[in-house]
Amino acid sequence: MTGADGTSYDATPYLPGSRAGLPGLRRAAAACHGCPLYEDATKTVFGEGDADARVLLVGEQPGDQEDRQGRPFVGPAGRVLERALADAGIDPEQAYVTNAVKHFKFTVRPGRKRRIHKAPSLREMTACRPWLVAELRVVAPEIVVALGATAGKALLGPDFRVTRDRGTLLPWPGLDGDTTSGEKPSGTDAGIRGLVATIHPSAVLRADDREAVYGGLVSDLGLVAKVLGA
Repeated sequence: MTGADGTSYDATPYLPGSRAGLPGLRRAAAACHGCPLYEDATKTVFGEGDADARVLLVGEQPGDQEDRQGRPFVGPAGRVLERALADAGIDPEQAYVTNAVKHFKFTVRPGRKRRIHKAPSLREMTACRPWLVAELRVVAPEIVVALGATAGKALLGPDFRVTRDRGTLLPWPGLDGDTTSGEKPSGTDAGIRGLVATIHPSAVLRADDREAVYGGLVSDLGLVAKVLGA
């Protein structure tokens, strides 16, 4: 995707050959300069988990702790997700977790040191999409879970709404095509039975009634467990 300044945002040139497995993809992603986010990030945060996982969960982007450690979902939201998966009947060790964007995007207020999360742009999501496509092809899960609005839009397009689409088994749109542009993907991936959308686990941490919001997350993930057990 090319910006108004003529700069092209695209991770595709950094991908290894189509036969590369997750280790090869992870090594290649560490050198990705497909968009400007790498300039301020500490590390590339690639996906992690069971390479044969039946469920693959997609979040928005790495957070502060993930950026420092180079691993996804190791901060407070990751601990919420791990507990919710277990409570829903899904073994966290048998899942694969990743993000739509592989570098931490943040802002720092004047006079402060704390890095504050900033949502990735359409251009940045589109640029990073080839990595997510590659992960999905290698892991070949049965169910994909979109954690939050950004992940849902990265997979289903700009019309996705968490409040409207969460907690149901949605048709898998396929990997071909650019969903973030609003174009309907043309491909269909055998073996992926559908997509379930839910909130990002960080929403639990921000909620006034954490117990109720957490319960909703577990309920949505419970549908995933039910489909996998069917």
